Amino acid sequence: MAELDLLGGVAEVPAEEWNAVVGDESPFLEWEWLASLEEAGCVGEGTGWDPRPLVLKEEGRVVAACPLYIKGNSEGEFVFDFGWADAAYRAGIDYYPKLLVGVPFSPVTGARFLAAPGQDRAATISLLAEGLRQLCGQNELSGVHVNFCLEDEREALTKAGWMPRLGFQYHWKNEGFDDFEGYLGSLRSKRRNQVRRERRALEEQGVVIERLVGDEISTDLFEPMYRIYLETIRHNPWGRQYLNREMFQLMAERFRHRMCFMVARQDGELIAGTVNVQKGDTLYGRYWGAFKPLRHLHFNVCYYAGIEHCIEHGLTRFEPGAGGNYKQLRGFDACPTWSCHHIEDPRLAAAIADFLERERQDADHTIDWYTANTARKRD
Repeated sequence: MAELDLLGGVAEVPAEEWNAVVGDESPFLEWEWLASLEEAGCVGEGTGWDPRPLVLKEEGRVVAACPLYIKGNSEGEFVFDFGWADAAYRAGIDYYPKLLVGVPFSPVTGARFLAAPGQDRAATISLLAEGLRQLCGQNELSGVHVNFCLEDEREALTKAGWMPRLGFQYHWKNEGFDDFEGYLGSLRSKRRNQVRRERRALEEQGVVIERLVGDEISTDLFEPMYRIYLETIRHNPWGRQYLNREMFQLMAERFRHRMCFMVARQDGELIAGTVNVQKGDTLYGRYWGAFKPLRHLHFNVCYYAGIEHCIEHGLTRFEPGAGGNYKQLRGFDACPTWSCHHIEDPRLAAAIADFLERERQDADHTIDWYTANTARKRD
């Protein structure tokens, strides 16, 4: 007989058992990523992220799951609800702790209700969603938040009374380009010339960008890439250090097969790089940093090298992360993202529902504007 169980971490599940319910879904859902965050201490005591995966077991084996966390803050979620927490505080409502279904520090859309092959997905979503609601009510938690969920999950949760939230990111899509020139040819002339200038400026400074995938990445490169990651955090007021050296070491041991590093060198010296992850037909841009602030270095390492990689390897989509409308100028178009929210207190729920209605209208208009003003050519 199937039964729901709340665990103390993904690491409590055998890797092959957890990955069986992940299947072809986002790499950031895989055991090697989530269990490593736990082992490295990036989530857990004192971080505001208390891992409590909700699993459905049959005969002792996990057949469905939610990557679930008890949150003591709203850091590292990228679906921003700080205003909701402030409103709750003013109304005398405890907003924390809350429940979050999602992936720490990774604004990547993917399944949030995981099911093994052969499981009825619709029934699984319904069962796990009701389990989440019951956990929330029984433990005096303010609500449950399902961030960056799939379309079928959004539809099921909305029908069940959850509140949908619309956001957007900038994604690049491969239109079957044969090479980088093919991508340039898809841009409006002004944008095409801009990209060429930015590429040429870096070449004139003697910078060479190398793309390394999987076993091509040497173990000794993970330490300087960790220091590159820290550079961005230290030089930006919005920077937050969510990963530590131990996590980078575990990435080298467990996750290298999913990784793609873009490294920039000048006179043989490593000056910048990006940590990317790839799975299936998608490249995910994650972390960037530079030891030397050269003009146009960021665009070349973070975006143009990734586009070239996608074209050469037949990847169809490049998701470079959250924010940055400058991406739109380089052929990354606005794509909707969704989350769903259940709030226990009816007063707070009503206020948030009103806010979300207006926010969805604004997001819809913004996506429409970016679509109409794409950097791509029009027929």
